[in-house]
Amino acid sequence: MAQKYVTRAEDYSKWYNELVYRADLAEHSDVRGCMVIKPYGYAIWEKMRDILDVKFKETGHSNAYFPLFIPKSYLSKEASHIEGFAKECAVVTHYRLKNAEDGSGVIVDPDSKLEEELIVRPTSETIIWNSYKNWIQSYRDLPILINQWANVVRWEMKTRLFLRTTEFLWQEGHTAHATKQEAIAEAELMLDVYEDFAENYMSMPVIKGRKTANERFAGAEDTLCIEAMMQDGKALQAGTSHFLGQNFAKAFEVKFADKEGKLDYVWATSWGVSTRLMGALIMTHSDDEGLVLPPALAPIQVVAVPIYRTDEELAAISEKMAELASKLKAKGISFKYDDDENRRPGWKFAEYESKGVPVRVAMGPRDLENGKAEVARRDTKTKEVVDFDGLENYIEQLLSEIQTNLLERAKTFRLENTREIDSYEEFKKEIDKGGFFLAHWDGTSETEERIKEETKATIRCIALDRKEETGVCMVTGKPSAGRVIFAKAY
Repeated sequence: MAQKYVTRAEDYSKWYNELVYRADLAEHSDVRGCMVIKPYGYAIWEKMRDILDVKFKETGHSNAYFPLFIPKSYLSKEASHIEGFAKECAVVTHYRLKNAEDGSGVIVDPDSKLEEELIVRPTSETIIWNSYKNWIQSYRDLPILINQWANVVRWEMKTRLFLRTTEFLWQEGHTAHATKQEAIAEAELMLDVYEDFAENYMSMPVIKGRKTANERFAGAEDTLCIEAMMQDGKALQAGTSHFLGQNFAKAFEVKFADKEGKLDYVWATSWGVSTRLMGALIMTHSDDEGLVLPPALAPIQVVAVPIYRTDEELAAISEKMAELASKLKAKGISFKYDDDENRRPGWKFAEYESKGVPVRVAMGPRDLENGKAEVARRDTKTKEVVDFDGLENYIEQLLSEIQTNLLERAKTFRLENTREIDSYEEFKKEIDKGGFFLAHWDGTSETEERIKEETKATIRCIALDRKEETGVCMVTGKPSAGRVIFAKAY
């Protein structure tokens, strides 16, 4: 009997955790709060990484790598930065182990205490700007456009696979500029890159916005973000791009001589996305049967399963599938032919459905005789019997349709779950149902904190394209320049 899995309606959190396991994406490790990303999950992350890496290089950025360990004194140089990360830092205090004298195992050698503790990077602004001070002397050295693919550690008390783990993978861009205008333009450019990736590759609609002072990155003057809505109505911050001003340049004494020889501090940005995007991908599209993947990010875009009784039938079907594989490969479409004799076709269908493979092709003796194949699409679960001649063109078009359909479906869901609200009493009653709430806010941190404390909802962003309209704050009745987006969030 097939295993019964919990549905999204029954328990969304449990559904998510079960899906990550059944789709073979990741699992918890014995290290508290850390995960093992399994090959299929890592293959999806690799596709994300490779696409983004091309986009970064197309916009003039180069990859580099900086140390995992950061001297504690570096974090002390930018006060708001350390305040933002102090409670999440893992600290290295010793550098050697030794065998215990009683034979009980290894212990930390007390004589190996470091003169200065090292922090396992929660983010790399400080260690990178310490290098930049050696790289930058004049305007001729600018801009510096660097990206790093790395792991970071932020000590989390409550963890969830991909969404919030103690160690996670990400990219972090760190750029240095001669003018404020150049740095702001860089931060805006990278936000556009993230939006393009989310919508055109992940098929995940996002809202570009600006974080409030309470929510912006520690050490930044301005934080831009993309916010997405998951199927339970919660928001997920999918990427951020920060204008750092001259804060880190001042902290690390990074100055440059302009064309007139005048010394000034460098202007900075940082920006990043992480394996949290995997969680976003899962929760945007997947259903009660398992993972649903947009073709642009699917490790296997097409899988073919033979249905046969004799070796002769298998040989004939396999010959046709080899022909299809060659034609799909020429179009850059990834294809897997599963002729494993140890698994029945029904088991294979369920397996590839749970893994979110966008298109499944099945061929049996009668299909072979008629020059046909059955084609099933994962997003709508519909099937069509298609002529084998020209099947590669049909599949190519179908993949494009699936990619578009997933985006449009997610846009419709977001639209149906976004509403304007003016009454705080109504807001408090409705917020637990999920969705984005557009409400007036008086612009004060005090009101923002009160709403967060009383409802657990946060201001996700001030949309960059918001309609400016006079109104009054739903809480205090004070003047408001426009609505902001409230939601509960991951």
